[in-house]
Amino acid sequence: MGRVHPSPRRSTGLSQWRRRSYAFAVWYLRAVAFVDLLSAVWISFGNDIRRHDDDEFFTPYLVTPGFFSGAFVLFLAITMRRRKRAAWILNLVLSGPALVLSAVALGLPEYRQHAQNWIAALVTALFVTALLAGRREFYAKGDRSNPKLATAIAVGGLAVGSLLAAAMVTVTNTDPDPGRSDFLERWHYGLLRMLSLAYDDIHFEGITTPGWAEVLINLMSTALILLVLYAAFRSRRAVDPLTEDDEERLRALLEQHGDRDSLGYFSLRRDKSVIWSPTHKSAVTYRVVGGVSLASGDPIGDPEAWPGAIDRWLAQAREHGWTPSVIGASEEGGTVYARHGLNALELGDEAIVDIGEFTLEGRAMRNVRQAHHRIERAGYTVAVARHQGLPPDEMDRLIELADDWRGGDTERGFSMALGRLGDPGDGRCVMLVCRDADGLPRALLSFVPWGTDGLSLDLMRRDHDADNGLFEFMVLELIRRAGDLGIRQLSLNFAMFRAVFERGSRLGAGPVLRLWRSLLTFFSRWWQIESLYRANAKYRPVWEPRFLLYGQSTDLLRIGLASARAEGFLEAPGPPKWLHRAHLDTRR
Repeated sequence: MGRVHPSPRRSTGLSQWRRRSYAFAVWYLRAVAFVDLLSAVWISFGNDIRRHDDDEFFTPYLVTPGFFSGAFVLFLAITMRRRKRAAWILNLVLSGPALVLSAVALGLPEYRQHAQNWIAALVTALFVTALLAGRREFYAKGDRSNPKLATAIAVGGLAVGSLLAAAMVTVTNTDPDPGRSDFLERWHYGLLRMLSLAYDDIHFEGITTPGWAEVLINLMSTALILLVLYAAFRSRRAVDPLTEDDEERLRALLEQHGDRDSLGYFSLRRDKSVIWSPTHKSAVTYRVVGGVSLASGDPIGDPEAWPGAIDRWLAQAREHGWTPSVIGASEEGGTVYARHGLNALELGDEAIVDIGEFTLEGRAMRNVRQAHHRIERAGYTVAVARHQGLPPDEMDRLIELADDWRGGDTERGFSMALGRLGDPGDGRCVMLVCRDADGLPRALLSFVPWGTDGLSLDLMRRDHDADNGLFEFMVLELIRRAGDLGIRQLSLNFAMFRAVFERGSRLGAGPVLRLWRSLLTFFSRWWQIESLYRANAKYRPVWEPRFLLYGQSTDLLRIGLASARAEGFLEAPGPPKWLHRAHLDTRR
């Protein structure tokens, strides 16, 4: 006999019930966090809740005034929204006994006579019911090391924190005769203050501390508890990097389909991971940053196999509680991602030069022509060669110069930078070296392959003491010699929010667009937003839009921070820079 499957209507009804239960549990925790934090600043409101708890009343699950309780519940709300299984278990462990105690209390006459207690027990029961009904919605796995890490932080943090608390008690002790207390008593006192500020009935001879010191000790324990919770619920971080086999298969796909996306070659960055379609004809490369699974560009391989790779990537993100996002997808790739439930936001445009259509004639190219002639008259020359054609000692010298010419300490690039220079596997990349009249290198450009007849800009470096206009001179020289390399198209820099600068300067632009353009111009003082657009526009390129894909608008801030970290605009604390040596900067 064949297997009997539930009817679609019933399955849909059960799924809706689970989703609503999940939403109720999350919103309950959000509401409780709001009440707890409000009661911490609204003193009379908080005192009313405390009196209820101290007398013959009790409150619903986790309703306790204070910053600590509010932060704790808010953390639970965030982790529950991310569908963390560990957070669901913790809430069930805490709310189950709370419901049992509420039921027992209602059996006593002094509690049963108050309607508030019945309401509190009912609200707690609804929360527990929502947890049980929506249990399948909380499927996100944490890292296997989370329990051990949380335990180590709890034990180590409590030991260090209690010693710091004892030291603070010793320093701030204002008792007239502090000698009546020994270190063990001060440690005991500090430990109690870490746990609670409510031990007013417990006194220690020879110990009198000011209120601000007790609050500071308690805040220290609050930070410790939140750190333990973060360690217990954090997403999986260790993701397998590209293996040699993965890289070989990606290169094979790029040979067949690499002309579809100018960013395809950047999938070979070795700080990325890869997930394959069931047929291995397509792949999505990504990196997990701050709980965000960050893919870049379009999937690699046969477009007909893209959905299989995207499905697996999204399933993996759901399994681990990661937020899925894509940086720099083309319109074709963004359309396929959007069919899988992601929303699209236009980030900007990529400048692409069609060699066959490019010309230096006309008034619009006057400044470019003048820059080229000025640099040429100054005696500068450009050498163009594939990486594999450069002698090893010369490549080593260029790598050293690239490091010396890097403008800052931060290495930037993820979606549009390769992350290395001079690797033997990148022999088809193209290097441009600009030398002055004395034959000294003063600037270099490196391009990665874009299919069989295109190049995509990867790295730009120059000696800051050299003349301005070297990059324009080098790009024009590459365009002039493109036929010798079999190149028909060039991908240059990415111009973020290009349409805002272009449309905002036109006659008749609306006030919102003009305001947005003014804000971007202001921030261009620190980030090269407008200058990149101006630098690209001088070549009269074809502008190809690039998109950011995301699941929910509430995730955009988190995605933005993860993207900024991945691209190198924000740095998370890590090992000292001198522990490793890097060989690139971003091109964008």
